Amino acid sequence: MGKSCRDWTQIYAIYGVDDWQTPLFLLIHAIGFSILSVVFLFYFEPICFFLQHFLPGPASARFAAGFTGSVTALSAVCLFFAAANFFYSAVSLHWDMAQRIVSSVTDWSSVKHALDLGCGRGILLNAVALQLKKSGSSGRVVGLNPTRNQTQNRNLSPNHTLRTAGLEGVQEYVTCRPGDPRTLPFSDSYFDVVVSAVFVHTVGKEFGPKSAAAAAERMRVLGEVVRVLKPGGVGVVWDLVHTAEYVQRLNELKMEDIRVSERVTAFMVSSHIVTFRKPRQHFVGPGEVRLDWRFNNLC
Repeated sequence: MGKSCRDWTQIYAIYGVDDWQTPLFLLIHAIGFSILSVVFLFYFEPICFFLQHFLPGPASARFAAGFTGSVTALSAVCLFFAAANFFYSAVSLHWDMAQRIVSSVTDWSSVKHALDLGCGRGILLNAVALQLKKSGSSGRVVGLNPTRNQTQNRNLSPNHTLRTAGLEGVQEYVTCRPGDPRTLPFSDSYFDVVVSAVFVHTVGKEFGPKSAAAAAERMRVLGEVVRVLKPGGVGVVWDLVHTAEYVQRLNELKMEDIRVSERVTAFMVSSHIVTFRKPRQHFVGPGEVRLDWRFNNLC
C-alpha cells in the first residue's frame, strides 16, 4: 500500500464522501440493532414472559429471547464494521490507492494529456494533477463524470470537483466535464494516460450488476479507454469485483504489460488495480489489419 502523508480527517475535510448515503444507512441500522440488543439485555425476563404466550413452555421462550438478542447484537457489530469499512474505503483507502495508481506511471514529465474516468469528488484527479505539478510537466488532466442518470452516483457538478482542485492548489492543471463513459467525447489516441478509481463497475447497473447487458456496458467503457489512449499510452484501473473480465477484454484487445495488483478489500468486496499499455503498433496479423478499439458489436 502506498504511504500517505495525510490522515483521514484532512482528506475528508477536502473531499467528503462519495455515496455518503450508504455508510449513513448502515450506521443508522447499526444503532437501531444496538438499541434493540440492549433492550433484550435489560428486559430479558419480561421478554421471556411475553414470548411464553406464543411458544410452548418457558424454556422455548428463554431460548428464543436469548437467540434473538444474540443475533441483534451480532448484527449491530457487523453493521458498524460495514459502515466503518465503507467510510474508510471512500476516504483513506481511496487516497492511498490514488497514490498507488499515480506511482504506476513511471514518467509523468512527458505526459501532456491525462484522463480520470469517473473522477467523482477528485481524489484521484488531484493526485494526478499534483504529480504533474511535482514533475514539472506542462500537461493537463481531464476529469470526466457521467451525466445525470447514466450511473447511480457521482452526478457532481464540475464546480464541486474544481473546488477541491483549488484547495489542493492544482486548479491550473485540471479540467472537468460531463460525458458518457460508453462513448467518450474525445478523439482517438488523445491521452497519454487514462486512470479510473472504483467507477467502471457502476456503468450498466440499471440492467442489473450481474447481467450480460451490464457486462457489455463495462466492456464498452473499457474499449473506449483503449480507443482514446495514444499508442504507448498507459491505462490504470482500480475497480471492484469485475477485474478478471477487464483482463480478459484487454487481452482480446492485444494490450501489453497487463498487470493485476494483489487483492485489496474495499467497500466490503475484492478490488484490484489493473495496469496495461497500448501497443505502439496499430496493425496486427499478416494482412496488416487495424485493431478495432471500440466495443460496439455487443448485443
